[in-house]
Amino acid sequence: MAKEFELNSVEVWDGNYAASQALRQAQIDVVAAYPITPSTPIVEGYGSYVANGYVDGEFVMVESEHAAMSGCVGAAAAGGRVATATSSQGFALMVEVLYQASGMRLPIVLTVVNRALASPLNVRGDHADMYLGRDSGWIQIDAFNAQEAYDLALCSFKIGEHADVRLPVMMHQDGFTTSHKAQNVTPLKDAVAYDFIGDYVPVDEMLDFTRPVTHGAQTEEDWHFEHKAKQHKALMDSRVVIDDVFAAFQKLTGREYKRVESYMMDDAEVAMVVLGSSVETAILAAKKLREEDGIKAGIIAPRCFRPFPFDLIRDVIDTPSLKAVTCLDKSSPGGAMGALFNEVSAAAYTTASRPMITNYIYGMGGRDFAIDEAARILKEQKAHADAGHITTPIQQFSGLRGPKLGFFETKRS
Repeated sequence: MAKEFELNSVEVWDGNYAASQALRQAQIDVVAAYPITPSTPIVEGYGSYVANGYVDGEFVMVESEHAAMSGCVGAAAAGGRVATATSSQGFALMVEVLYQASGMRLPIVLTVVNRALASPLNVRGDHADMYLGRDSGWIQIDAFNAQEAYDLALCSFKIGEHADVRLPVMMHQDGFTTSHKAQNVTPLKDAVAYDFIGDYVPVDEMLDFTRPVTHGAQTEEDWHFEHKAKQHKALMDSRVVIDDVFAAFQKLTGREYKRVESYMMDDAEVAMVVLGSSVETAILAAKKLREEDGIKAGIIAPRCFRPFPFDLIRDVIDTPSLKAVTCLDKSSPGGAMGALFNEVSAAAYTTASRPMITNYIYGMGGRDFAIDEAARILKEQKAHADAGHITTPIQQFSGLRGPKLGFFETKRS
């Protein structure tokens, strides 16, 4: 039996340590991992818990991130509760196996510490790796701070392992701004956390020799479409389970989570849609504008990136007062609009109000995002609202040194 870990009512943890503690409390059977900055402390911490007798499971050190996810797939198919962590290039190396995990309906939990993708090489946080995994069939949940990195890791196990879901889950946090920043965290006692997650219930495990099963079967045009449609349905149906798990967690802890978090949107005339650690900065900027300039600014923060909360985004945007919205993407758009912009624009297109929507590329490679810059962007949205049309290029780069870059000019009325 694993030893009890002594916890205080309030701890000072960074996001990595918070995630590692959640993994420990889940009493995982197997963690297969390969280290990469800035996620290394998660699996390093878990390895120490195993070595010191706080966990009864296995910590498997492998030769690459591809092998790490392959080991997780094998352990999960055998009937174990499984998790790991990665970032950036390691995440990119895992991508092939991510599709295997979701296609086999294996509820692995992957804690991703968001980091830029090379080249040039960069160890700081942006959302390139999170965006890379958006179509891999995994549920993606985003933490804004260390407390949420802990809470949402616990919720991830309960969501992915639910009988109506049985899909892998990524729990994201921003590299360094969350993963390495110490904050107050209120954890649950070990027994309470484990009871919330519940005992692992295997489904179609390969080690049940009384009922042989096959994982990773081949299908061509005869059945492949049907398998992927069923997988997609499970991903979309997970929305109800995510809401239920968040509600259960709120009842247990008093901490409330929603698939879309919104702030000051009841009367907002302009709004910013943003992810991750930038949410708290954006909220402070919106409050500042309301207090000092009388600008009715609001913030929209998708908590779930997959399944994308299309309907909830649509509902929060579809209000007569809202005239202009900007979507901030912390990743290179690769010659197109940003991924978050595309998702939000699709939702807004189905609304009756159809507010003006612009796109900012910001924070790449860990570039700082300050309150004043967030306020400036929101003031620009107010200028669009006052003019009745978009007055700048639809897409701009924010916080960039050198010449100002803007793309996709709009027709002036």
